[in-house]
Amino acid sequence: MSVWAKHQVFEKNSIILLVGILIVVAIGGLVEIAPLYYLKSTIEKVDGVRPYTPLELAGRNIYVREGCYNCHSQMIRPLRDEVERYGAYSLAAESMYDHPFQWGSKRTGPDLARVGGKYSDEWQRAHLVNPRAVVPTSIMPGYPFLAKTTLNATHIQEDMRVQKLLGTPYTDEMIAKAGTDIVAQATPDDAGAADLAKRYPKSIARDFDGNAGAITEMDALIAYLQMLGTLVDFKTYDRKANVR
Repeated sequence: MSVWAKHQVFEKNSIILLVGILIVVAIGGLVEIAPLYYLKSTIEKVDGVRPYTPLELAGRNIYVREGCYNCHSQMIRPLRDEVERYGAYSLAAESMYDHPFQWGSKRTGPDLARVGGKYSDEWQRAHLVNPRAVVPTSIMPGYPFLAKTTLNATHIQEDMRVQKLLGTPYTDEMIAKAGTDIVAQATPDDAGAADLAKRYPKSIARDFDGNAGAITEMDALIAYLQMLGTLVDFKTYDRKANVR
């Protein structure tokens, strides 16, 4: 009997065909799922990636609260036009501490994955207060109230504890010193800036909103924006071998 003739048993008997399909699907599923039980993480670790500072985390909360993700994505795809416009394509590790992550392809406004350091704090302030003052064709609404609203950081420790439950490696020390770290990062020449840098490498400490007399929501949001895409040094990062 030829091979094709043997195959007729599946074609002529629906029950045998169904059983065969279930067996093949089960084997394929096991091959894909079983290895995940032996992997600690499916995300490649990359040097430089760290949890958000308390001020950056507060800024990210404001970013989500104001719905910025509805017009801006934070995921540069490995396409030539995107890489040439926005910079190196995104790594999964860059979003490993984002809950929820800000991926997507919604581009009413530009992608912000590499916006950190691209513009000055003054530009960011002017843009947030009145976007058309720096980008005449912008359709983005203004957020002048952020500069007038004192940052409410009373819940930042609870936020960090929740993030810790979700896998972000915040230590008890980081959580305990969240309040002082916010002051240190938003206050020029603060004595706690050195300790902040030890806990959060590459953290930026300065007066973000231009108002040294208060820590505002503008401080927090600009601190968050200015760190986006700055943690990984792509000039020395080998995407194929992950060697430096």
